[in-house]
Amino acid sequence: MTTRTLSALPISTSTYPFLSKSTTRNPILPSLSTLSLPSNRRKPNLLASSLLGDPTRLSSLRAPTMPLYPRPTLRSAAVFSTLPTAKPERASTGKIPKWSARAIKAFSMAELEARKLKYPNTGTEALLMGILVEGTSKAAQFLRADEITLFKVREETVKLLGKSDLYFFSPEHPPLTEPAQRALDWAVDEKLKSGDDGEITTTHMLLGIWSEKDSAGHKILASLGFDDDKANELAKSANEEAVMNYR
Repeated sequence: MTTRTLSALPISTSTYPFLSKSTTRNPILPSLSTLSLPSNRRKPNLLASSLLGDPTRLSSLRAPTMPLYPRPTLRSAAVFSTLPTAKPERASTGKIPKWSARAIKAFSMAELEARKLKYPNTGTEALLMGILVEGTSKAAQFLRADEITLFKVREETVKLLGKSDLYFFSPEHPPLTEPAQRALDWAVDEKLKSGDDGEITTTHMLLGIWSEKDSAGHKILASLGFDDDKANELAKSANEEAVMNYR
């Protein structure tokens, strides 16, 4: 096909001087190797070469692969080793008993409940809700047996203290109110007076809330049927904590 196409093209003898007049009738075509056909290859872009360098080297480079959704960095949450006290002088003596793990968790849940209700402080009502949210202690079981539930306490809290402003946001760790701080210190004092070994439990915390007669927590407990007789009954098991059953 290529030979026929080339034979149809007119060839000038001036271009090919080796063709004589005697051979013009039957011209001898040069071989394809002697023809200089136009090349389809692009000329190198000098500007791109000067800016980007050797394109063969660029093609060998690969962009670093990044995940579409990178894994979030895990951050450890704040863990309380002890609860705040208004009597720091006792810390120097080293005689303060440790709070139980359930009591510390109840305190953390109390802060969370205060933030949910958008309150600026953690009061005795929040400590009461924290005990119920933790839910595995003797104090929490005692309250539920008397039909004092988290839903009822939260409802009574809103009735007593009202709702916070819609656009108000609580701090990450709402500070304790004075009655709530006195309730925690009362629990520590009662544990020291008993002279018993062991930890300060959520029962001590609940009885500390009840000791604050004018606090919101005391008023909520009284409105739900809690009284001094039940407090004395609960005090008998103040040094005990429920054994968790994982079955």
